[in-house]
Amino acid sequence: MKIGLIGLKQSGKTTIFNALTGQEAETGFGANKLQVNMGNVKVPDSRLDTLTEIFNPKRKVNATVEYVDVAGVEGEGSIDPALVNQIKVTDALLVVVRAFHDDGVFHPFNTVDPMRDLQNLMEEFIISDQVIVENRLKKLEKSVKSKKDPNEVKEYEALLKIKDALENLTPLREIDIDPVEMKMLRGFQFLTLKPVLVVFNTDEGDNGEEYLEKFKEEYGDKKGVKAVAISGKIEEEISRLEDEDKEMFMEEYGIKTLARDLIIRESYSLLGLISFFTVGEDECRAWTIKDGTNAQKAAGAIHSDIERGFIRAEVVHYNDFIQEKSLVKCKEKGLLRLEGKDYIVKDGDIINFRFNV
Repeated sequence: MKIGLIGLKQSGKTTIFNALTGQEAETGFGANKLQVNMGNVKVPDSRLDTLTEIFNPKRKVNATVEYVDVAGVEGEGSIDPALVNQIKVTDALLVVVRAFHDDGVFHPFNTVDPMRDLQNLMEEFIISDQVIVENRLKKLEKSVKSKKDPNEVKEYEALLKIKDALENLTPLREIDIDPVEMKMLRGFQFLTLKPVLVVFNTDEGDNGEEYLEKFKEEYGDKKGVKAVAISGKIEEEISRLEDEDKEMFMEEYGIKTLARDLIIRESYSLLGLISFFTVGEDECRAWTIKDGTNAQKAAGAIHSDIERGFIRAEVVHYNDFIQEKSLVKCKEKGLLRLEGKDYIVKDGDIINFRFNV
């Protein structure tokens, strides 16, 4: 999973990137539009920790999230194409919105107004997509008139459909796009097709309830958009502490969940992702797949050969396994079962794939 961090200049975006990744990336690097901060973060999963304790493998492998932090957006009507190219390959956007007050940190619009800034960014995403659509439509016009390529005719019709939506300021994630059209459009990596997790970057001690309530009123029924509130400055400080000190610090500030864990959890929910596990003496590992994935496709997350040569999946759910703490005992009690390729994998399944290539 790859998530792109984007926000207006001086929104505290890189501070939040540091809080998530534990890095010490330089803040305020927006003068260099091509500079990108990147960091991988292990997805915390207590179930994997417990499985590792039981099997005592040579190694434990968590699922990972890659964060891509790009330069700040000017907020002047359109996003720089260089920034678009950097974030269009991500699975989701983490949109950082300034909700903190600091006279020593300038604001592009001179005043702190989170909902105004969020609307500005959402509109800039739409404008960015419009530019891509219009440019492509111009290139297709000649071939469409000659009707030489039926696929290009279909693509042209699909682009006209989404052009109408964008002109009405409707993000593409909110309209119905059939699978055939989606296949044609996937390569464009439209920003408004991506799920969005809004992060209100608040003052120290502010739980962001006011902003979350306003967000709910404005975006509560919108598809593919969620919001959280954190204090990036405090979270960055916590990320640099030892584990024991972290607990004391969190208790002092009334923080129940680290920003890293909260944002990963909400990102999984937003993208409709789940985890399954493979276990053994060599390795215990968490794998990330889309909810609703069948067993054969899930096998492909491990290796394409396993998907291609899929025979059966030996499956026991974590909750059943943890009662016995033994695959042998689970098999004896009928908790371990054989499933075919069409079995829909559930979050927390422990799977051993049988295959032959």
